[in-house]
Amino acid sequence: MKVLVPVKRVLDYNVKPRVKADGTGVDLANVKMSMNPFDEIAVEEAIRLKDKGVTEIVVVSIGEPKAQETIRTALAMGADRGILVTSEEKVEPLGVAKILAKIVEEEQPNLVILGKQAIDDDNNQTGQMLAGLLGWGQGTFASKVELSADSVTVTREVDGGLETGTFTLPAIVTTDLRLNEPRYASLPNIMKAKSKPLAQKTAADYGVDVTPRIKTLKVVEPAKRSAGIKVADVDELVMKLHAMGIAK
Repeated sequence: MKVLVPVKRVLDYNVKPRVKADGTGVDLANVKMSMNPFDEIAVEEAIRLKDKGVTEIVVVSIGEPKAQETIRTALAMGADRGILVTSEEKVEPLGVAKILAKIVEEEQPNLVILGKQAIDDDNNQTGQMLAGLLGWGQGTFASKVELSADSVTVTREVDGGLETGTFTLPAIVTTDLRLNEPRYASLPNIMKAKSKPLAQKTAADYGVDVTPRIKTLKVVEPAKRSAGIKVADVDELVMKLHAMGIAK
């Protein structure tokens, strides 16, 4: 059984984003980049499923050449081989889904596991679009995944509790935060990852037009919070809350 895991290189979640002076986007110069946290959870889950019949894990990343570092991280965690699809343009979710659909046709995986969203744009679209293009069943926001020979059962958190669905393979699963805790890659595995196969392709190799369809007009930082107000006692606090319409 083969599992395909798409991963994305994003600004590290510990780094505070800085907006470019001209307001055209986030400044990524000389800042730490890492694997999207939700994709890291997807890689971890694929590795754990190796105990349940998975024989090969293929990791895919679409973006600039430096994304191979992200693939190598996944290989060090335990994935078997990688595919890097480079593009000079920033690839939007639909373009990513179309490229992944072509890769799925070539690789014929039984299951595709990917993060529910990327922390840089928070679109939460690629998994659903890929399922639509392939006509596969999809289990989104997974907090638990159970794999059998011909189906996958996905449990996810909803407002009323938990929702569980079973999907016939092949299928798409997108991961949520509570699914697992990703492992750290050991030094020996990091060294081994350097020799694992990594194929390099371009978007043109798959015949996919990745011309951007969305134009960013302006990017601004969130407004700074105003300073708090100190009150002398509870009576003054209640009076101010009444004035603000918070207390009645």
